[in-house]
Amino acid sequence: MNGIFTIDTRYVRPHMDASHLILDGGRAAFVDTGSEHSVPFLLEALAEHNIDAAQVDYLMLTHVHLDHAGGAGRLAAALPRAKVLVHPRGAPHLADPSRLIAATRAVYGAQRFAELYGDIRPIPAARIAAVSDGQKIVLGTRTWEFIHTPGHALHHVCIVDREAGDIFTGDTFGVSYREFDTAAGEFVFTTSTPTQFDPSQLHASVERLLKFEPRALYLTHYGRVGDAPRLGADLHADIDAFVSIARGAASAADPVADMAPKLFAHLSARLDAHGFAGDSARRHAILDGDIELNAAGLAAWLARGAS
Repeated sequence: MNGIFTIDTRYVRPHMDASHLILDGGRAAFVDTGSEHSVPFLLEALAEHNIDAAQVDYLMLTHVHLDHAGGAGRLAAALPRAKVLVHPRGAPHLADPSRLIAATRAVYGAQRFAELYGDIRPIPAARIAAVSDGQKIVLGTRTWEFIHTPGHALHHVCIVDREAGDIFTGDTFGVSYREFDTAAGEFVFTTSTPTQFDPSQLHASVERLLKFEPRALYLTHYGRVGDAPRLGADLHADIDAFVSIARGAASAADPVADMAPKLFAHLSARLDAHGFAGDSARRHAILDGDIELNAAGLAAWLARGAS
């Protein structure tokens, strides 16, 4: 829609993680990449639209978590003219991903890391451009504005087309899996993954996005959603609920283990109210990976002093 195409990166499971391809005036750009294993699917999308690699001007990364940027090095190598645009805090990790690799391996272990992310390739520094808050670029006939949106991560940006009302939100506007769509519309929940979750920052970033009065938001997890005022209100309430659950677990021997079933119960109650008919097994199958990471992020926030 509007020259924006959602590509399933096939990270973990179908319809969990997306890259977006923008086409305008014979020029192209990608927003986020999935993992290194995802790159062939992105290149297939170019071929399907009869776009040559030399027509891709930009690779825009909302942040450098590896489900969003793990394939950036391999994709950049296949796109000789594309400039890689990223938050200033993220740029050094693209040129030298060793710290990012080590931190992610520590979470998943070496074998699971390889299965999920493959070979994380560095990008030559000359091809990386750090974008400032409010910086604009032109792609074809459209102007895109980068805004810094901390809360999920300090190195997070969102990308706004003010004229069309489209925003690429990465993880700032939460997660909305298509399996949870009902007659009531889309279902969204916040993501508090390690290690830089900050509820006050995230509230402010969500509110900043809502002030653009977007027509459509494109989430990496997963795809296009509308009805921004309703979903934004749900996110604000969710952030507060997550914080309450985290504070209740502050004195637990294992805060993550304490929080996980409570997060599931919270989201399951919301799904009931949303009219989702899937049973507990179905809900666990979709939610458990996010809940584990969200609980770990909340525990890290508690450990930092929960300000």
